Amino acid sequence: MVMVYSASIAIAEASRGTGNNAAYYLTRHAAYILVSLVAAAIVFQVPLSVWQRAAPLLFVLGMVLLMLVLIPGIGREVNGSRRWLPLGLVNLQPSELMKLCAVLYAADYTVRKAAFMHSLRKGFLPMAGVMLLTGGLLLREPDFGAFAVITVIAMGILFLGGMSWRLFAGLIVMLVIGFLLLIWTSPYRMQRIVGFMDPWADPYGKGYQLSHALIAFGRGEWFGVGLGASVEKLFYLPEAHTDFLLAVIAEELGFAGVLVLILLFSWIVARAFAIGRRAAELERPYAALVAQGIGLWIGVQVIINMGVNMGVLPTKGLTLPLLSFGGSAILATCCALAVLLRVDWENRQLARGFTV
Repeated sequence: MVMVYSASIAIAEASRGTGNNAAYYLTRHAAYILVSLVAAAIVFQVPLSVWQRAAPLLFVLGMVLLMLVLIPGIGREVNGSRRWLPLGLVNLQPSELMKLCAVLYAADYTVRKAAFMHSLRKGFLPMAGVMLLTGGLLLREPDFGAFAVITVIAMGILFLGGMSWRLFAGLIVMLVIGFLLLIWTSPYRMQRIVGFMDPWADPYGKGYQLSHALIAFGRGEWFGVGLGASVEKLFYLPEAHTDFLLAVIAEELGFAGVLVLILLFSWIVARAFAIGRRAAELERPYAALVAQGIGLWIGVQVIINMGVNMGVLPTKGLTLPLLSFGGSAILATCCALAVLLRVDWENRQLARGFTV
């Protein structure tokens, strides 16, 4: 909350859309967190067996929401992207909720198809078809970042569930070729690649956002310029409180602050995989895959977001989990962590001889 306030105070105070209220994003961010924590508390009470039975239905519901977004008059368009469903005071971004639905469904599919994980036709192709349909809807928005994360989640869970190394290696090659084709056939994405390769060649055009993110990192040095003292957030760095929040953190808290974040996210991912391994030891394959899938989701999204902010990866519209401003992202991540905690709680109960 502190960093979102620091990164957004200038733009909020200068915008008529916020009523020139400097605390506009802070108050909304606090409300999003409160609602997400309440939702997470409710999600934690639901047994994992219920989530497994509901997984296919939740995935279909997620697909319906992705379709509704694309309907003119229903979905809301912002900056050329149609990703939101207006719900009165807030906008819902279905692609964020779809990440959790993908974890639950892919884990359920893998458990049901465990005997066919070495088969291309019976094990992989059905899930690939579902992912292609999902990807088609996401790319229509367009939301290439969410498509990449959901694809990694689904394919990662299939691999963790027993997909053969040979089949997985072939899949990786196909995915790389597919993503390259998507980039090559899209002028918009090609511009981002050009800006990524050399942002200083066009610092006022294609490389504008990345060049200012790199300036923020450079100004921060080891220990930052001090909390609230960022210059780049003062109308230079676009999306400073959302996708590029890490750059502001780097400028104000320096390399030390970024390193602390990396260690904290690494701990969350490591705990998710440890909880998954414990579930596997207790012969709970669905719980194991859900826990590891959540860890994979958070880990991949953090890597992409940090890579984009540091200029290691092309610019992509992905938030930094648990930190960036955005109600749908916070809600989805908090609910996912609640499911993860539920898996851990059930593991402990079963280890003590109780039922769940």
